[in-house]
Amino acid sequence: MEMKRGKWTVLLLVAAMMLLAACGGGSGSEGGKGNAENVEQVGHEGEASGNEGGEGATRIYHSENGDVELPVEPKRVAVMAHIYVGNVLKLGIKPVAVSEWVKGNKFFGGMLDDVEVVTADSLEKLAVLEPDLIIAYSFDENFQKYRDIAPTVGFTNDKYTYLEQHIEIGKVLNKEEEARAWVEEWNKKAETEGAKVREAVGDATVTVLEAYGKELYVYGNNWGRGTEVLYQAFGLKAPDKVVEDVFSHGYKAISAEVIPEYAGDYLFVGEGAGVDNSFMETDLWKNLPAVQNGRVIFFDSESFWFNDAITLENQMEFIVDAFTKK
Repeated sequence: MEMKRGKWTVLLLVAAMMLLAACGGGSGSEGGKGNAENVEQVGHEGEASGNEGGEGATRIYHSENGDVELPVEPKRVAVMAHIYVGNVLKLGIKPVAVSEWVKGNKFFGGMLDDVEVVTADSLEKLAVLEPDLIIAYSFDENFQKYRDIAPTVGFTNDKYTYLEQHIEIGKVLNKEEEARAWVEEWNKKAETEGAKVREAVGDATVTVLEAYGKELYVYGNNWGRGTEVLYQAFGLKAPDKVVEDVFSHGYKAISAEVIPEYAGDYLFVGEGAGVDNSFMETDLWKNLPAVQNGRVIFFDSESFWFNDAITLENQMEFIVDAFTKK
């Protein structure tokens, strides 16, 4: 997460954009009233001041579009922006509600089994759950309705790198220290594990492909699907065509006929529910060097959409195993 943005996509278009993109940003102070003497100031740079003690103490978070009054220790957090669920879980808070997009992420195991799913058509459930904090995207058509229920923080995903994303969620939850500790540990592990992969792969290039609906997409270096691990954490190379056409945008829809123009020495390909990989039945696909050399690695799309802390850890393990075994 950093998707241009951070599971880094008209009903079908909206659904696709919810998966492909993760734009957010917003503010709100409704539902977060507190004693002015017990208000702490917290901003994007982590500055803070004020008294954290006292029952019902609040703090001010300087969000992208204005100040939001939040509880010092939020306990009932609803995460309507699906790509941030894993960040919240990693920081020790089990959401009271999530969007429907996250239930297919196998990396969360059973952590969300008894968590309520709230959709655009079931906002009354959210109000009944009485959250004390809601995390959402600013483009969410229900953003103002969230603000009417509880203090709501919105994010524009492409304002942050995938590691900054985790730290920012830490600030919102008043767990910045824990978030920064995770980032430090991640960077250390990325260095050691990345060395193993680079030794196995050498100068070979990697392309990330995923079909969604009737479209086939190639991904850049910041749009989930393992791209943050492959290209950023591990420093693997993408084909020049991918760098030129995709990296600045995050993803690009292509026709099956032009796959050879974007295909690297290794192909990292999504599969699973809702994924139509019929393009693999063509001679064009079968004749690609990566296919003939057995260098196609399949990943579970619903689990790889995201770039939160939990998903990233599992993606790293999967990628190291896949490349070093091959």
